[in-house]
Order: sequence, then structure tokens, then C-alpha cells
Amino acid sequence: MNGPIRRVAVVGAGLVGSGWAIVFARAGLDVAIFDESEAIRAAVLDRIAASLDDMRGAGLVADPQPILGRLRVAASLEEAVGEADYVQESVFERVEAKRAISLAIDAVMRPEAVVGSSSSGIPASAFTEECRNRARFLVVHPVNPPHLVPLVELVPAPWTDPELLPWLRGEMARTGQAPIVVNREIEGFILNRLQGALLNEAWALFEDGYASAADIDLTVSHGLGLRWSFMGPFETIDLNAPGGIDDYARRLGPLYHSIARSRTDPHPWSDDLAARAAEERRRALPLKDLPERSAWRDRRLIALAVHRRSQDS
Repeated sequence: MNGPIRRVAVVGAGLVGSGWAIVFARAGLDVAIFDESEAIRAAVLDRIAASLDDMRGAGLVADPQPILGRLRVAASLEEAVGEADYVQESVFERVEAKRAISLAIDAVMRPEAVVGSSSSGIPASAFTEECRNRARFLVVHPVNPPHLVPLVELVPAPWTDPELLPWLRGEMARTGQAPIVVNREIEGFILNRLQGALLNEAWALFEDGYASAADIDLTVSHGLGLRWSFMGPFETIDLNAPGGIDDYARRLGPLYHSIARSRTDPHPWSDDLAARAAEERRRALPLKDLPERSAWRDRRLIALAVHRRSQDS
């Protein structure tokens, strides 16, 4: 049985990897960061420091310095991974890239270490089969940015040691994340299958001219999203009928079945359709302003995290 995680390696130091580094260092763990890009390695601590300053301003962290003090940038993969209890891999979302880095980690990891991949939809069985320590590999998929949105999906490969799941669920909860277990592999896992269902309907409504992209966004941000920020779909409908969830199913099940049957021939998101949506979005937000708007999103997530913390307490 694994003991508590004390030393972490973060492999891949982009937006997701740097967010993971904050998660682990904020929880008091020692974190070694490695990225194959020298430029990314040189910039990652400054990016993390800027995020921590925003979090300090909102009261999410008291002092960034102890967190930064638990972070170091490693010069090689072996230096980062060799002593780690847990490795969080966050490289490019392509099977070949995942397979290559998994084999590289496998060659230098401790046999008792555990490796989680930040894969968004590629199952671990697609890239860990050839690893000698493959029983210690699984998908550990966060939401971006992981230091502000706590959900984590734990998805084992068929050969993942099943005893790792309850242990890692507890360790992720100890770092402040909200882990769920996906009992077996499925493309897209849970989060992206739910998100995909909404996205596919949003694209279809937009393509058919029922509403603008802005009004579809407004429907979620000022409608569905308000409840979904603190409860899920099953609890939502349980509270939306006098007799609870089974009453709701009787009342509205036929409507949702009819809606589902109307989408039995889904279309791919065509280039023309994406161009139409992009034209509307670029009128609302020029491409050069995307980074500023992303920073605004993170500040809003920080404010929401502060509010949720106050309500939980």
C-alpha cells in the first residue's frame, strides 16, 4: 500500500502543468518541474508567481513565498522523476507524444511511484501498454486551470493496479482537489462527454440559426451555469420537481427523449461553421485580447473559489 505523497514531479510545464505545480506545492509537497522546452522551463516560475499573486490578492493564499519555495525546475527528466512518489504528466495531447513520454518516465521512475496523465480524452491503455511499470499508470485528468477548478478524473487502464484508485482519490482530496473515479475506460471520460453533449447541441442550434453564439452563451452563463456551479444535473432535477428525481423523470422524460431523438444524425463541426462562430467571437473579442480575457476568467474563478470557500465554512 502506498504511503502519503511527499515528492512530486510535474512533467510538461505549460498552462496545465504549471497549474498542477501550484496544486501540489500549495498542499505542502515538494515539486520538481520539467519541460523539454528550455524556454518554458525558464519562464514557468514567473508564470506561477504571477498566478499566486492574483490568488493572494483575493485571499486564496496567504503568502506565495512558501509555495514558491517548494518548487524547483529540473534540468532533466531523470532529475525530476527519479525521487518522486507521484508524477503528473501534462504533455501535448497526442497518442505518440503520450506514449513517448510514458516510456521515458517508465525508464527512470521508482517502481513504487505512481504516474498520472493529464489526458483530456485519450485513455491510458492507448499509450502505457509497453511500460514495464504499467500497473502504476493511469489517467488523472484535471480541469484547466487545475489550481482554480478542483475536479480531477481518475481513469484506470485495464492493467492499472485497482488498489491505487482509493489511495490516489484520498491523496488528491488531501491536496484540495475534488477527485472522481471513472470505473472503466470510455472515450472522453465523464467531464468531456458531458461537456461534449452540451457543445454539440450548442453548435447545432447555432448552425440552424435558432440563436446567436452570444445568446447561447448567455443561456448557460446566466441560466444553467448558475445552478451547475454548486450542484450537478441529478441534484438539479431532484430539486426541480415536487416529488424529486423520479417525479421529474415522469414529467419531463418524454420531452428530453424527443429532443434526443431529434439529434440522431449529428454532424461534425465543419470548417464553415467554425468560421461563422469565430467571426462572431472575434467581433466580440479580438484575437489579440484572448490572453487578457483568459486572465479575466482566472480572476473570476478565483473570486468564485473565495465565495465557495466562505459558503463551505
